[in-house]
Amino acid sequence: MITSTSNIKVKRLVSLKKKKKLRDSEKVFLIEGPRMFREVPKSSLLEIYATRSFMEKEEESVKEKAASSGIMPELLSDAVFEYVSDTKTPQGILCVVRQTEKSLGEVTGGDNPLLLVLDNIQDPGNLGTILRTAEGAGITGIIMSGDCADVYNPKTIRSTMGSIYRMPFVYVKELTEIIRRLQQEDFCFFAAHLEGSSSYDEVCYRGKSAFLIGNEGNGLKKEVAECADQYIKIPMCGQVESLNAAVAASVLMFEAARQRRLLHSC
Repeated sequence: MITSTSNIKVKRLVSLKKKKKLRDSEKVFLIEGPRMFREVPKSSLLEIYATRSFMEKEEESVKEKAASSGIMPELLSDAVFEYVSDTKTPQGILCVVRQTEKSLGEVTGGDNPLLLVLDNIQDPGNLGTILRTAEGAGITGIIMSGDCADVYNPKTIRSTMGSIYRMPFVYVKELTEIIRRLQQEDFCFFAAHLEGSSSYDEVCYRGKSAFLIGNEGNGLKKEVAECADQYIKIPMCGQVESLNAAVAASVLMFEAARQRRLLHSC
């Protein structure tokens, strides 16, 4: 059992928690909690750290997953685990997991794709919620500008509730260039915009479609918004002018999901 916060493995875990540069250089990220542990693909699992109390409760599942991944679990004292944890109430299980790399073609391909394109989303919790909602709504891939929040930030990872393992995504340097390239492949891009002339539920998303979602405070960059094939609006009551980025994305994604369900049921 590791009982010292000065242990070299403990120091590395803390660095991975705090430093994006180190996570990216090692191509790994951290997960915490029983649910994230149960759902992690065995091929992606690299290291397991647990408290004695967690091992006593979940010994069989930990040993099974560890054996199938060729890993020897490490025990941490409660004090050390609390030191490396990124949560206020640690749940006793933490793992190092391999990052998943997808190409643009893998993210945008498939049968009748439905994409989400994120421009400068900054809040890690928002980003994680968007990934989780995207999986639930049937989004087939997510494209993110290079200035979006780090998808492997511990707060983002927690907010995905496991969708990080299953939702295909890719970061791109030149978002407008990618949008124009996909438009040549018959994608239609829709931007939620104050200048939208049509309500979001009056537009058809049954073909190859993509929603453009902008920064929480400033919306889409002008050059990105200008790439849209159509501006759409989400009608508001009261004095509300706009919605949280994750909420707005959810409204649009589930409307597209509703339309596609109706298409398949016809």
